[in-house]
Amino acid sequence: MFSRRHPYLFFLLCMASLMAGVVILSSLMIASGMKAAGLGRLVDGDGSLVGVVEIFGPISSSDDILDQIRKFREDDSVSAIVLRIDSPGGAVGPSQEIYQEVRKTIKVKKVVASMGSIAASGGYYIAAAADKILANPGTITGSIGVILGYTNFRELLSKIGLTPVVIKSGKYKDIGSPLREMTGEEEKFLQDFSDEIHRQFISDVAVGRKLERDVVAAIADGRIMTGEKARSLGLVDEMGNLEDAVEVAGRLAGVEGKVIKVYPLEKRLSWFRYVTGSSPREILNQILHSELFAGYMYAPGDMK
Repeated sequence: MFSRRHPYLFFLLCMASLMAGVVILSSLMIASGMKAAGLGRLVDGDGSLVGVVEIFGPISSSDDILDQIRKFREDDSVSAIVLRIDSPGGAVGPSQEIYQEVRKTIKVKKVVASMGSIAASGGYYIAAAADKILANPGTITGSIGVILGYTNFRELLSKIGLTPVVIKSGKYKDIGSPLREMTGEEEKFLQDFSDEIHRQFISDVAVGRKLERDVVAAIADGRIMTGEKARSLGLVDEMGNLEDAVEVAGRLAGVEGKVIKVYPLEKRLSWFRYVTGSSPREILNQILHSELFAGYMYAPGDMK
C-alpha cells in the first residue's frame, strides 16, 4: 500500500537501503582484508616494513598502545618499530607499563622514538626505553618529575552550608580529601610518596639512556627543554622528524632497500567514545581519581 501511495518516496527509500548495504558490505570486505594482513594504512612501495605506534595526548591508559607494540613485535613482516610521541605525559602506571613493554621489545626488534611538538614527562619516560631517540630542535621535552595535587572545596562547602561527614578505618584513608585541610603529617607522607615515584622515573631513564643515575638526577627537577638542549645533555640522540626516524629504524634493523612505514589497524570507535572522546571506563576512572592526581605530566597551571 505504501509503495502505491508514495511511489517516489518508496523508490528513494529502496535506493538509500541499497546504498547503505553496499557501503556496509564494502567496509566489511576492506576490514577483513586488513585484518588478514594484520596491518592498517599501508604506504605503497617496495621494501621492509617499519611499524609506527602513535602516542598522542595525555596518557591515561596503556591498553591500546601495549597491544599495538605487541602485534608489531610478533609480526615477522615488520622489521622495526617507531614510537611517534606527541604527549605531555600522564598517569604514572600507564607510562611505566608502556616503558616496560618497549624494554621487552628492544630485545627482539629495534625501537626508535620520534618526538613531535612535545614529548615531556611521561612522554619522555616512554621514549627513554627505545634504542634511539629523535627530536626536532624545538620539541618540548624533559620535565623529568612528578606532579601530585588536588583541589580543596572546604571553604566553598562551608559557604553554601554543607558539612561533609567521613568515617574511616585508617588515619591516611582519606588523604588528599578535597573536603578538609591537609595535616602536616599527611603532607610529608605525600611528599615521600612523590619522591619515591620520582626516583623510579630517574632510575628508568638512566637505564634506558645508559647514563649514570647522578647525571639524570641533576636535571630531573621538572625543567622542560628543547630537543636541541636535550641532545646536548644525552637525553636525545639525533635531530629529525618522523620520516627520519622511520629511516633510522629501518637501517638499524638492517633494511637495505626502501623503508615502508605501516600503522596498526584502526579500531572502530564506539559511539560513546566518538561523542565524549573517552571510553566509559576512562571517564569512570577519572571520576574515581578526581580527588588526588599523581602523574608524570607536564601541565603548568592545570592538574588534569
